[in-house]
Amino acid sequence: MPTFRTDIIDLYILRRAEGAGWEVLQLRRTDPPLAGTWQPVMGHIQAGERATAAMAREAREELGLDIATSPSVLGLWQLEQTFPFYIADLDAIIASPRFLAQVDRAWSPVLNREHSAYRWVNLAAADSHFTWPGQLHALAEIHRILLPGSLHGQHLRLDRALLGK
Repeated sequence: MPTFRTDIIDLYILRRAEGAGWEVLQLRRTDPPLAGTWQPVMGHIQAGERATAAMAREAREELGLDIATSPSVLGLWQLEQTFPFYIADLDAIIASPRFLAQVDRAWSPVLNREHSAYRWVNLAAADSHFTWPGQLHALAEIHRILLPGSLHGQHLRLDRALLGK
């Protein structure tokens, strides 16, 4: 019987595009099983760690970004939806808490050894750059959060004080 795991987080990083629209950050993974694929920030939640703390830790480790204190972070949200997926090698069903951070245009990631490259892709065309159905659902939710005056986004905004707990 497959196990059910919730010990992985996803973090999508967005910035305003030059002109109009938004761009989303993608990272090219170096290690199997995702080597060579373009992904958002992904990481494991450690024993006893809250998902929000894991998200902040992974942003520091993978991007050199201190989500809790950096003035480059202009907004932070939790995504409501999870999209369970199955990994045969692990015989596990995974459901990941997901997060969104908006950064200013001047910020650039400092990659750790888990990634060989990064790129910014236009959010409106991101469907052609992301592979997995769960990521496409997350991008659709991100569109709803970013709509001006979105009630959805207002209720999903995160207080940075939660990151240290």
